[in-house]
This record gives sequence, C-alpha cells and structure tokens, in this order.
Amino acid sequence: MVDSKVRNDDALGWRLKLGVIVPATNTIVEPEFHSMTPAGVTCHTGRFPLRDVRITSDDDFERLVADIHANLDRAVDDLMSVAPDHIIVGVSAESFWDGADGAEIIRNRLAEKTGVSITLGSDAARVALEAVAAQRIGVLTPYWPVADERVRQYFNQCGFTAVRVTGLKATSPLNIAEQSRATLRQAILDLDGDDIDTIVQVGTNLALAALADELEQELGKPVIAINVALYWHALRQNGINEPIPGFGRLLKNL
Repeated sequence: MVDSKVRNDDALGWRLKLGVIVPATNTIVEPEFHSMTPAGVTCHTGRFPLRDVRITSDDDFERLVADIHANLDRAVDDLMSVAPDHIIVGVSAESFWDGADGAEIIRNRLAEKTGVSITLGSDAARVALEAVAAQRIGVLTPYWPVADERVRQYFNQCGFTAVRVTGLKATSPLNIAEQSRATLRQAILDLDGDDIDTIVQVGTNLALAALADELEQELGKPVIAINVALYWHALRQNGINEPIPGFGRLLKNL
C-alpha cells in the first residue's frame, strides 16, 4: 500500500527523491534501482569521472580506489541541485576500505556537507546481515585480493565471521558489469557450504539483484546483493516499508 504522506512537491518523487552517486563506468546500479522502485519514489543519478583502466594487480586496484576517493565529494556537491531527500553512494569499495571507522568518517562528512542522510554500501550490507541474523558469511566480490582483505576485515570487525571471500578479479571497471549471470551463479554455488549461513555480494557493478532471489530459494539461505541492500536501507531509513518481491527477502519481508 502506498504511503499517503507527501514529503515534497515533486510530481513523481512525492514520497522520496533519492540521489544516487555512481562512477562513470557503472552500468548496473541505475537499471537495478529502477527495477525495484515503488510508486512515488524516484532516483536521480550523479556520475563522477572514472576511466575504464586495465586492472591486473593489487596496485592497479588501489589506484582505482584512490581515483574514486578523489572524485566522490565533487559528485555529491553536483547532485544536490536536485534537492534529494537521501543519498545513496552507489560504489562500495571505498566504504569498506578503512573499516567501520572509515565508513563512519565518510558518512558523517557527506551528511554534514549535504544536510541529508546517507547510505553507504558497507553500512547497508552490515545492517542487512544483522536483519537476517547472519553469523558465518560467504562474500562474493569483483575485486582483487587487496580489496577482498579489506572487505573481510570490515565484516569481521562488525561481528560476523567471513568464512570465505571469493574475488572475481575483474580486469577493468567495465569488466565488472560484464560478469555473466552464469558466472555469478556458479561463483555463489562454489562459495556456499554448510559452514555458511548467509551469502553477501559487494561491488555495485555486478548484476546480482534478481539472481539473488532465485539463489535464496534454491539454497534455502539469505543471499544479499549489495544493490538490493543499498536500496532497501535507503527506503527503510525513510519510512517506506511495503514489500517489493523479486529481489530476495530483504525487500519482500524485512
């Protein structure tokens, strides 16, 4: 049921205007968010410069994260022209990089700069895992080992046990979005085991939102896609709670 509360005068986003920040190379966040959008909610995307550089090592990946860091705040500044009610940072690597303390610094800096609430990938993943009572997790990323270790440390710091972390070692930012449904499906099946109660995927340019729902039913355990977690977190932070089927238990039941 659509909430009758009017948040602003926007003709289409009368319940919630979401500002979304993505790298220029990200082709997955926007279509996945649009596919999940309930009536009265709109998404408005700001893209920051990021070249489709070749990634063949941990050093290459660290340079990529540095480029993201250098451009994030400017993109947020530009996005404020649409007067969003809430901002989703649709790039996850940086939000895991310096652990929970680093994520808090980013969130507080952006919230102070904009005057609106912020959803980060690391925060959304953590809250989603708490919502499904996860303890022992398997993690799928498109990253290289240097980033996989940062992700592992973050989840362990937050009280989960990251039993296994599988990184796909994407060879460029665009190559992340080129990972096929079959590749992602097999990676999750290989990652799964009786020693894991929940699977979580990070890396917003991997197209896993719809596949996560299918795999949850097949595996009988939560499979949390980062873009679903981001969108779910932003909606719930703003009082929008109706079920949205087709993307797993987060949006359907929690």
